[in-house]
Amino acid sequence: MSIIPGRMTDSHTGPLVVFLIGMRINHFHKVGRWWPVFRAMGPMIRELSRNPESGFLGTEFALCSPRQILLLQYWRDFDSLEAYARNRDAQHWPAWTAFNRSIGNDGTVGIYHETYVVAGGAHETVYGNMPPFGLGRVSGLVPATGSRNAARERMRAGSGAFADDA
Repeated sequence: MSIIPGRMTDSHTGPLVVFLIGMRINHFHKVGRWWPVFRAMGPMIRELSRNPESGFLGTEFALCSPRQILLLQYWRDFDSLEAYARNRDAQHWPAWTAFNRSIGNDGTVGIYHETYVVAGGAHETVYGNMPPFGLGRVSGLVPATGSRNAARERMRAGSGAFADDA
């Protein structure tokens, strides 16, 4: 991706869900145990990306350490995220049951997720001299100028938040 010079912000409006999901390899030498967990996420992301009606907006991948992998995901709403997680015909359900059956509580691999429901207009972003990234990549970018110049202004522009400051 090419770098966009200057300061940009995302163009997302409305509510969204920020979902962090990841794994931690606790025992590197047990590759046969953690490798299937690692490989399970790719098919889920491809499945979600092919289905705009799923509510999945996009993801970013981060290697937090040699042991820990994180996916930062954006969703339209919590109901869409939950519907995917519980859909027995989608990729997640069999991966989740396979994890519980093969790994369970043996400590080989750690998994986690954090879910944040963000009200419409209750977020702000800025990207300086960056290729499209994060929420800006999944929703589109606009210049961080005028009413979007500063963090407080971006929050205000997005929802009328901080109206008492005006």
